[in-house]
Amino acid sequence: MKLDYTPRILGLGGTTRQGSSSERALRAALDLARAAGAETDIVLADELDLPAYAPERGLRGPQADRLLELVRRADGVIIASPAFHGGPSGLIKNALDHIEELRTDERPYLDGRAVGCIVCAAGWQATTTTLASLRSTVHALRGWPTPLGVTINTTVVGDVDPIAAASPQLGLLVDQVLGFARGQRAAAGLEIAALS
Repeated sequence: MKLDYTPRILGLGGTTRQGSSSERALRAALDLARAAGAETDIVLADELDLPAYAPERGLRGPQADRLLELVRRADGVIIASPAFHGGPSGLIKNALDHIEELRTDERPYLDGRAVGCIVCAAGWQATTTTLASLRSTVHALRGWPTPLGVTINTTVVGDVDPIAAASPQLGLLVDQVLGFARGQRAAAGLEIAALS
């Protein structure tokens, strides 16, 4: 059975600083996803500057509505965050908190989606503690963190661009997100065929 299928990957991340390392890493990962045949959407810091999430508030506004619609359509997600005191940035955490609004969807939260996690920081300790925190949040939202999470130490040594140096790891993370998305679609297609 041949499935004509183009996975849709959503990228979330960056910081309010133009050209931040986490934004560059996210863009590099999405470039790799497009090169591998995916369609991509991106939501950067300016669009993630949402009101603090509170479930009792109701109305969310157009930016939050757009974020939720892109999450609904996504077959996979890639999140890139700076390390802020051992956890993801407030913008990223607040955006993930907004996904609570998808709790009653047919695919609630991040259910059935692989989520690639990328963390950038000026030091290894900050990257690893933040990656663990981000992966825990993804699990709580029923997402499947990819086996590889990419940590990028932005402390510059010589003329090495840390984002370019991480390209092989970003490629593997993207392969895992796309592989899971395609596997989910193939399984769904086999299930439909079996019911026909």
